[in-house]
Amino acid sequence: MGSSSIREHNILVEKVCQIYHKISNLETLKPSKNVDTLFSELVLTCIPPSSINILTLPQDIQEIRSKLIRLCGEAEGHLEAHFSTLLASFENPLHHLDVFPYYSNYLKLSRIEYDILYEHSSPQSWPPKRVAFVGSGPLPLTSIVLASYHLKDTTFHNYDIDPLANSMASCLVSPDSDLSQRMIFHTTDILNVKDELKEYDVIFLAALVGMDIDEKLKVVQHLAEYMNPGSTLMLRSAHGARAFIYPVVDPQDLQGFEVMQVFHPDDDVINSVVISRKAPMDSNIGHKHHHHQLGMESIIPLSCKYCEFQMFNNPLKMNMIEDLAIDE
Repeated sequence: MGSSSIREHNILVEKVCQIYHKISNLETLKPSKNVDTLFSELVLTCIPPSSINILTLPQDIQEIRSKLIRLCGEAEGHLEAHFSTLLASFENPLHHLDVFPYYSNYLKLSRIEYDILYEHSSPQSWPPKRVAFVGSGPLPLTSIVLASYHLKDTTFHNYDIDPLANSMASCLVSPDSDLSQRMIFHTTDILNVKDELKEYDVIFLAALVGMDIDEKLKVVQHLAEYMNPGSTLMLRSAHGARAFIYPVVDPQDLQGFEVMQVFHPDDDVINSVVISRKAPMDSNIGHKHHHHQLGMESIIPLSCKYCEFQMFNNPLKMNMIEDLAIDE
């Protein structure tokens, strides 16, 4: 790594640490001018493409990063609750989703996830009939956008551990005659859900379910145990400096799943997308990709069809990292 890269990384880390100290001194993380300004500054600092490898940072910076991810998660929860309450004051809440400041990001991210899912699905399994979203929260925008625009005949089962989040979310969809029939809310810890997991064609795992990698992998291992072989797991991860905001999922950690693709946007969509398939019962779990030198920056192309972005209705500026040849 050149001296200019090291200098850039040091400047980035110093800036993130300064913002972290300001955020950690706030009395509350509920939406306010001060809170919004600091988190906007954090996002603007972390969004530009960076070659920084979070895993190589010293222990004290790793600890700050862990705390920062938790603070981001807490602030995001307050933000969603605030706007869910605001939306519920409208007669038709779903007609006013654009009052949420990051709604356009959800439109883009849902479109990316839909297209990736479509590319890696067989004609027999398309469209998915039943989808679960784990960690849906008080403002379940991914489920709403996918159900409204992309998967119009699919039933969405939304799981959240917080009963208040679920009651707020169901208030948003209950006035809508279509979505109120196709969006179901379950208040439970996903680790207590077992046989029902076999009923879903696709399971989405929200970025903030499992704030650190150990918590997240506990959930992933549970899904690996109970999901139907051949069903799809869609995860959200982070890449480069964006890993200061969201947890990173390393493809090597997805034991029991065949990782098909990792996609890193380079625009204002912060999350990376990881699509994987629950391996057949009798397969040698993980044999397909453990011989690759994988890191958090890899793409594992068990199927490499998703390379043509002309299919996008709203072309986004995106960055596909070069595919590895599957038959090296």
